Amino acid sequence: MALDFKMYNQNAGSFRPRAGGTSRFGGVGTGSSRFSGRPSGPSRFGGGSRFGGGRSGGRGGRSIDVSRYINKGAVQEVTAAFVPEHKFSDFMVEPALKANIIEKGYDLPTPIQDKAIPVILKGSDIVGMANTGTGKTAAFLIPLINKVLLNKDEQILIMAPTRELAIQIYDELATFGKGLGFGGAVCVGGAPISKQLRELRFFNNFIIGTPGRLKDLIERRALNLAKFQTVVLDEADRMLDMGFINDIKTILSKMVPDRHTLFFSATLSREIEGLIKDFLKNPVFISVKTQDISKNIEQDVVHIPSASVKMNILHDLLTKVEFEKVLIFGKTKHGVEKIMDSLKALGHSSVSIHGDKNQTQRERALNDFKANRAKVLVATDVAARGLDISDISHVINYDIPTTHEDYIHRIGRTGRGNKKGKALTFIG
Repeated sequence: MALDFKMYNQNAGSFRPRAGGTSRFGGVGTGSSRFSGRPSGPSRFGGGSRFGGGRSGGRGGRSIDVSRYINKGAVQEVTAAFVPEHKFSDFMVEPALKANIIEKGYDLPTPIQDKAIPVILKGSDIVGMANTGTGKTAAFLIPLINKVLLNKDEQILIMAPTRELAIQIYDELATFGKGLGFGGAVCVGGAPISKQLRELRFFNNFIIGTPGRLKDLIERRALNLAKFQTVVLDEADRMLDMGFINDIKTILSKMVPDRHTLFFSATLSREIEGLIKDFLKNPVFISVKTQDISKNIEQDVVHIPSASVKMNILHDLLTKVEFEKVLIFGKTKHGVEKIMDSLKALGHSSVSIHGDKNQTQRERALNDFKANRAKVLVATDVAARGLDISDISHVINYDIPTTHEDYIHRIGRTGRGNKKGKALTFIG
């Protein structure tokens, strides 16, 4: 069958991964481990002190007009290359941390890193507006690790909307914190709470978690935020979309009023402006947000003449050589499983993630996809944020996303960095 491709039109733009429960730097998964990869037992980031997803909610985004999403072969405007004011070697951070940064291969910061790191090092509250994939995780982790190195009693809370993003942040922290002698824990839903309760018996410099699980741990009196003086809200807009606003307010109310607050968001809604007003003090606003959709992403639609041939069309696409690593989005958990089962029956190596999968299952699926043991990952919108897989060739919206914002975050999984990507949306 010949496929009728029409372009999907919106010029709108487009950083790094893992999944597990509470874990230690260097571990893989839901248990505790060391940087060396040992699978169990409490440990430290190289020795000193201990280091050891979300709910669905309201949908506040704009609805989609399909005609806006066609952008194929668009004229590429020439823009001046970004020239940072700093090199990573210029930042006033401890030598051991700087050595880890250099070992990681970092030389020149991205725009959000260039502007945010010096401000955070000074101790100012910050509102950072940046697209996904711009390096904002390192933008807040580097100065906060430096804060811990200067004061080993410092405790920092980082909130993220999904399990995947929380664990991705933890993995970045493990790399930057290797051998620096501090510790932390990951506290996310979908992973055994018993392991997290054990981790919280020890002192942790960093706690990274999703709002729902953090609130649960506070209510169990396993997590006391009275001495936490720094908090990061990462992807705050997504947390509000997922219905976490009351949990966030409850959690922030448990911290000392005179705290250091870092706030990162891709959008600035009225609710987010309210949070900023209530919980930040004279914040420095930094915006490096450009277009919503990267010019590296070619967008198109695939017209589906009838539901009966939809899977056949998907199968035909996946047999093409250019479809090397494909992320497919479905609307429901049941639908995602059905898509995956159908693709497996047609001979395509496929895995799935959605809200009914436990953390171990989600981690296994993501690892198989990253390691190319599976060519296709089928997911609900739980995967639209927090996944940083650099070589996804195609994103396919098998089911049309609910909002324009969901569309942007879905297709932002391809075309990352300087790589080209393609996004296709099935419409009938």
